[in-house]
Amino acid sequence: MLDDSSRRLKWQMFALSFTALFLEMMVIRWVPSVVKLIAFYANLMLLSSFLGLGAGAMMARRKNWRLFEYFPLFLALEIGTLLLCRDVVFSTSSSEIRMSDFHATFGNNFILIAIFAVNAALFVPLGQKMGILFDSLPRLTAYGWDLGGSLCGTVAFALFSLLHFSPLIGLAVVMAVYLVISTTRRWLFHGATFAAVLVAVYISSDPNAIWSPYQFVTVSKPDAPNVTVSAPPPDLRTMQDPPIYSVNVNYFYYHYNLTLDPGRYTPGTKTAKEVAAFSKYFRFPYQLAHGRDRALVLGGGGGGDVLGALASGMRHVDVVEIDPVVAAISRRFNAANPYGDPRVTLHIDDARSYVAKAKKGYDVVVYGLLDSHALFSSMHNVRLDGYVYTVEGIRTAYGLVNDEGMLALAFYIQKDWLLPKIYQMVAEATGREPVFYMLNRTVFFCVSKSRTLRYPAQVFQLRRATLMESPARVEVPRDDWPFLYLERRTIPFDYLLAIGSLLALSVGTLVGLRRGTFGWGDLHFALLGMGFLLLETKSITDCSLYFGATWLVTVVVVTGVLLMVMAANLVAGRLKGFSPWMYLPLLLSLALLLVVPRDQVVAFDYGARMAWALLVVPLPVFFAGLIFSTTFRQVTVPSAAFGSNLIGAMVGGFCEYLAMAIGSVSLSLLVAVAYLLSLWVLMIMRRRSLI
Repeated sequence: MLDDSSRRLKWQMFALSFTALFLEMMVIRWVPSVVKLIAFYANLMLLSSFLGLGAGAMMARRKNWRLFEYFPLFLALEIGTLLLCRDVVFSTSSSEIRMSDFHATFGNNFILIAIFAVNAALFVPLGQKMGILFDSLPRLTAYGWDLGGSLCGTVAFALFSLLHFSPLIGLAVVMAVYLVISTTRRWLFHGATFAAVLVAVYISSDPNAIWSPYQFVTVSKPDAPNVTVSAPPPDLRTMQDPPIYSVNVNYFYYHYNLTLDPGRYTPGTKTAKEVAAFSKYFRFPYQLAHGRDRALVLGGGGGGDVLGALASGMRHVDVVEIDPVVAAISRRFNAANPYGDPRVTLHIDDARSYVAKAKKGYDVVVYGLLDSHALFSSMHNVRLDGYVYTVEGIRTAYGLVNDEGMLALAFYIQKDWLLPKIYQMVAEATGREPVFYMLNRTVFFCVSKSRTLRYPAQVFQLRRATLMESPARVEVPRDDWPFLYLERRTIPFDYLLAIGSLLALSVGTLVGLRRGTFGWGDLHFALLGMGFLLLETKSITDCSLYFGATWLVTVVVVTGVLLMVMAANLVAGRLKGFSPWMYLPLLLSLALLLVVPRDQVVAFDYGARMAWALLVVPLPVFFAGLIFSTTFRQVTVPSAAFGSNLIGAMVGGFCEYLAMAIGSVSLSLLVAVAYLLSLWVLMIMRRRSLI
């Protein structure tokens, strides 16, 4: 009977951990499709989830507050708040560019904070139930089942996101797991609450929406942007005057799908004139190129740059597009079907990853308007195209150009400081002064290896002194600081406001729940959580630089981290106990990652980079997991230690924003600092006979 009870508790821990991870990833994925611009705060959504789980775990021993039974109400509050805020637009900082900027009231930032607070509240019941199970099971056994649930949640959500993401299905999965593990007798009430939530989500959802592994995509016509379409006319490829389609990400304009052939349109019509203007834009860089043999387009999007290359006589075009859904939409909605042309080879890959392994010899390398609408991981604040637009990234792409070839970058200039920033980045990367042209507010930066490019009539008339500003005034993006859309090394005010508010909420939660009982042991586990979150973030950013900022890299790294922690937990179960010497291999492995420059690893061949990622990058994770498990086994109140660890992880996530100001290498030193401080705390506890 005791074995049956223990087995049931283990599976409850597994299910809760699975649900918590699946739910937090699903919310992060779904929210940008509901609340505008919140995609830029995805990591803060994750951190507020940590706050809720940690606070809930600390409430495990409060028998009068059993919140798990009220989880359906918390879920209804979360969904209701998000739907009510769907028309709220958050203000942006003058020091950062976010696509589709809006003017918003300062008070909307407080609505943003309210969303984070409600999201934290959603995870409190789950955290409390997990804390109760930690107190009911052997320490390492409970932790092992927790890790197993997290691992399965990671893999399940990755497959769910790739194959067919749907908020309705995702919420239904969460609700089903809750009803299975819940012991409540209020089935009718909970079923009605869940049904109301699903109906609200269904009514607010767009039936024509398409979910890619990265973003929420809709298709509409430019003259009716709020009316989405599900399919083009069957004769789109042959019809006269074919429609132009606008592809939108999170309801913001992304790119057009259109043919550049003027013969497909009735002369003199508005659409014919628009197509002529687009044709001029997309063909422009190829008119400056010398050869017509090979072209490389980075950021294919709807295929406009590809059509421009083909119309200019290019014999073969390699095109790189990170999002398979974007390419699939072009195949359906583009009247010219550029990706179906036999002269075109489509590569579904990250642009930085592709240029690292491509062969030299292109007549022209063209950067399309790459994605900057979202972060590539909820673990940090680097954009999806962050490592594409760095000095090192541009230098690698320039190396693919043949001796008479040319590199061209196109940018829509939203803020004046972006122009000299890109200019200096390209100049430093190529060693040559770029020539710049402007069509409307889109600027082309072009560099040729052997030819002197001329200034045509449409050259952007800007004083040379502005472009030649000193580096002290314009911060050039590098792999250590991949923030093209940030004016300088700083943390924008709206981030600071949100972080400060969540920190204040965290401190208030700790004071209210612990009432002065927060001790040295709690500090130790909080520091371990802080170090671990930063370490996991570093692993993701490093591997994204080595292999591309794709969803697969993120999933593989997170899965690898969880497997490494599980291995450490198993090893810890066979050890007699903790030893301070366990910190030595941890610090040595961290030192190795810091001493060997990342650009040196990037220069390795693929096999060497893979060996480094598999054998060296995970080492600190294993030793950190060993320290956690061996010290966690000794605690008297596991739920409190688990909660402290999650709160510490949240603080580590806040620290990750420091990369905007100090760069990723300097931020990596905080990992070592966090673990050294945890060792110092343990030494104090030993001297005071607390362990």
